[in-house]
Amino acid sequence: MKRVLIIDALNMYFRAYIVNPSLSTNGQPIGGLKGFLTILQKLIRETKPDEVVICWDGEGGSQKRKARDKGYKEGRKPIRLNRDIRTLSETEEVANKVWQQTRLVEYLNHLPIIQTVLPAVEADDLISLTVQHPKYDGWQKVIVSSDKDFFQLCNEETVLFRPIQKQILNSKRIVEDFGIHPTNFALARAIVGDRSDNLAGIRGIGLSTVAKRLPFLAEDKFYSIDELICYCEEAENELKAYKSIVENKTTIEHNYKMMQLYSPSISVQGKKKVKYALENFISDFNQTGFKALMVKDGFGVVDFTDLFASMKRIVANNA
Repeated sequence: MKRVLIIDALNMYFRAYIVNPSLSTNGQPIGGLKGFLTILQKLIRETKPDEVVICWDGEGGSQKRKARDKGYKEGRKPIRLNRDIRTLSETEEVANKVWQQTRLVEYLNHLPIIQTVLPAVEADDLISLTVQHPKYDGWQKVIVSSDKDFFQLCNEETVLFRPIQKQILNSKRIVEDFGIHPTNFALARAIVGDRSDNLAGIRGIGLSTVAKRLPFLAEDKFYSIDELICYCEEAENELKAYKSIVENKTTIEHNYKMMQLYSPSISVQGKKKVKYALENFISDFNQTGFKALMVKDGFGVVDFTDLFASMKRIVANNA
């Protein structure tokens, strides 16, 4: 079975940026850049993928979601440097963060790795489109992200690796741990809401309550919002949770539109661009160019032997 590694790029970049305290030989923070590449090397060494797809958030995030909800993702605290090297002003820090991310894209362009990005589109939607692409039918898809939104994409071929939580989740594990099947996870989260995205759920109801009061959501069968409401209206037990769900149908409908990834929020033209990129990528490895960037950016001593060997293997397998 072939395997494709699909990475939520910004999620991984910010993790490295916050945690890795690396400085260049001239004293500039490069933890996001160096840390991302180090994590990438470890991921590829451990999973041995046939292809790697890295998905970036487009500038401005999802305009479709923001058009539906102006408060979407508002109130998030800015990502700050590792505390051990926080010597720059806030303005300098922002400039450095952008430089590291932009530079990272250049490094990845030297590797046989597919990068996808679309203006005003979130990486979540690109990842959804990638796992559903016919090219990868019969492949194992490994999504790398700590984001719970990707629970809904897990199936017989797709697993989620959550690096921070050190979890590998498939459909069976998600049902065992949460009592909710991936097919119905977007519906469950629409009830609960998502504070990180500034989407309010129904007060007093968490995922454990959803699993307990709505046990049918553990089934490998898609349930609609109307079927959910019907069940709650007809429930013999007059629990507050059922009443709250019925009364907050509008909130659930709104959240579902914002959260669901079963149908990615990408235009027809955008889907065509991603499809072309996935199907026509030329696997090439410019090791000299990659090393030249390392020297220029003052990486110092770092061992990417495993990464380079993996890149050569991917090129050979795709020749």
